[in-house]
Amino acid sequence: MPPLLDLVQVGAPVFIVTAVGYLWRRRALPFSQSFVTQFVSLVGAPALVFVTLLNSQFALPDIARMGGATLLCLLLFTAVAVPALKILGYEQRVYLPSLIFPNIGNMGLPICLYAFGERGLALAMIYFAITSIGQFTFGPAIARGRITLGAVLRAPFLYAAVAAVACSQAEVPFPDWILKTLKLIGDVTIPLMLLGLGCALAEFGARAWPRQTAFSLARIGLGFCGGLAVATLFGFSGAERGVLIIESSMPVAVFNYFFAREYGAHQEEVAGMVLISTVLSYVLLPGVLLIAL
Repeated sequence: MPPLLDLVQVGAPVFIVTAVGYLWRRRALPFSQSFVTQFVSLVGAPALVFVTLLNSQFALPDIARMGGATLLCLLLFTAVAVPALKILGYEQRVYLPSLIFPNIGNMGLPICLYAFGERGLALAMIYFAITSIGQFTFGPAIARGRITLGAVLRAPFLYAAVAAVACSQAEVPFPDWILKTLKLIGDVTIPLMLLGLGCALAEFGARAWPRQTAFSLARIGLGFCGGLAVATLFGFSGAERGVLIIESSMPVAVFNYFFAREYGAHQEEVAGMVLISTVLSYVLLPGVLLIAL
């Protein structure tokens, strides 16, 4: 069992930087959420994905195993959530994305980094890439009622991931100054994501909190149990097992709120789930880490 200090060292940086963003926004200080979102999506995340996967030195079968485990987790979440929502009589377009897609970026990446170092971050990047493809394909599709591949094909992180794996397997040499530049850009991504998460949480509210709390617990519980089951099925251990459990256990992704707002899928309900599930995640994080580490 990891010492309590180790658990604090993993969770504290994520919580503190998020809290800084929250307090910054609550004091009405200037913060451009649109700039951060676009910078991270178009520049920061692709640079971080490319450098991390390029330096990971994973064999192709290892990447395929982690990618396959991630995909199975998403399918498992969907297989449980769809019939459950139908039985309970809740609207799929409002609640289904929040149960399927966790906050694997803003929270998941830094936690995996602090828990397992650079190897953990590289594994989390594989989870991030696979889940993001699903989120940007099926997230808007569920909210508006039709599927489009355009958003995925325009996502730079997808090409960054493919290029990094290809260059790593082919052992393509890169000038040191290029890698240092990409690393410098990538290094600002996680702090910006956490600050952006804090600012976003400061704008959310929770009016129907009993129902939103129930769905928040369902997201975290489904993710934890699903991640643990898939990790056991694949025979994962160490960082692979821990990353799969941690990423799967993350709260409702902030992007689910953006899609709900854009397509009129009860954005206030989704905002409440984002807020409550994030708070619950920080409370439950020590327990998740006890199992994952």
